[in-house]
Amino acid sequence: MSDKRTRIIKKYPNRRLYDTEVSRYITLNDVRDLVLERMDFQVIDKQSGEDITRSILLQVISEEEEGGNPMFTTEVLVQFIRFYGDSMQNSVSRYLELSMHFFDEQQSQFKEKLQRIVGHSNPLQALRELSQQQMPLWKTVRKEFLNSLNPSTATRKKTNKEN
Repeated sequence: MSDKRTRIIKKYPNRRLYDTEVSRYITLNDVRDLVLERMDFQVIDKQSGEDITRSILLQVISEEEEGGNPMFTTEVLVQFIRFYGDSMQNSVSRYLELSMHFFDEQQSQFKEKLQRIVGHSNPLQALRELSQQQMPLWKTVRKEFLNSLNPSTATRKKTNKEN
């Protein structure tokens, strides 16, 4: 998220969420809006003091998936479940995190470039240039993921560079 002050949301035993910033109860849809607005927030269980942000975000995703246009196919969900407890779980998690970061970055750059393309004489050429600029970033993400699969290779390469 960002460097701003973290907004605290308290979850009460009655399952209601209370946003301390605006002093009112909020819904999961309001939490979704905070995410979309890129607000820093943390959800704390009022009784235990435990950080339950992840659990609340999973509930938001579940509601979105049960809505009209789900993002995850049944096959993707099955694959996710199969990776839990697998030796590849951490690598898959890191790969997904890097991929989402890369996709978000790419999408922002694309929107920015698209705004400039409107005035460009050849939009197809501009899109081609954009894709060529993104290729090194994608290769870096892929390389980092592959290195995370074999940490000994990454360590050897780092040691060789230092010598």
